[in-house]
Amino acid sequence: MTQTSHGHFLDSMQLPPDTTRFWLIRHALVDAAARQRLYGAMDVDLCAESLALQRPYYEAIARRLPQDAAWFVSPLTRTLETARAIFAAGYGERPLLVEPRMIEQHMGEWHDLPHQELPAKLRQRPHGFWSTSATERPPGGESMLDVCARVSHALDDMAEERPGQDSIIVSHGGAIRAALAHALHIHPDTALRFSIQNLSLTILERIDGLWRVVTVNELPSAVTPSAMR
Repeated sequence: MTQTSHGHFLDSMQLPPDTTRFWLIRHALVDAAARQRLYGAMDVDLCAESLALQRPYYEAIARRLPQDAAWFVSPLTRTLETARAIFAAGYGERPLLVEPRMIEQHMGEWHDLPHQELPAKLRQRPHGFWSTSATERPPGGESMLDVCARVSHALDDMAEERPGQDSIIVSHGGAIRAALAHALHIHPDTALRFSIQNLSLTILERIDGLWRVVTVNELPSAVTPSAMR
């Protein structure tokens, strides 16, 4: 049966080539001190201990990703360092392009606020799985609605610029949830219910102008091929 009559079903184990595909990776775990505060779009360090201990996970990610792909990071150091760790784990060096629109939600005046002090600042009921509701805009910052708007434009532009090609984007939990909201045409409050863990992979495709979700929050396996024998 031809692909035309069969549609765009995914029946085989391998993803078909020549598809406009985005491989979205959430950056590695940040430093413990930074995790105690609302860091949002602040530039904070990665956890050095986790970087060392999780080398097998970076090796698994390197094996999972397509070799013939363009690499993008957000303007924050933690995405750059995560990409470099994947390169060093066997993927090999690649040019890195900065896509500013894939940065994390900007928390404005609430940046660096201890988590326990946030509830007193909120004007709306917080989301069950995010610091704020999707429509809450911190003073001088962005709401998740704003994040979804810029991420949507970024993905559409990148898809137009690189049709039929793979793009790997090391980004952030909020931005990846925004990408899912765009692909699925769902409200950001709904998209915030997705779990997007550190070093997880989310794969999106755009085919004939339509978006499809291939996988969400896929975690790397530390099991090497030799260990499986």
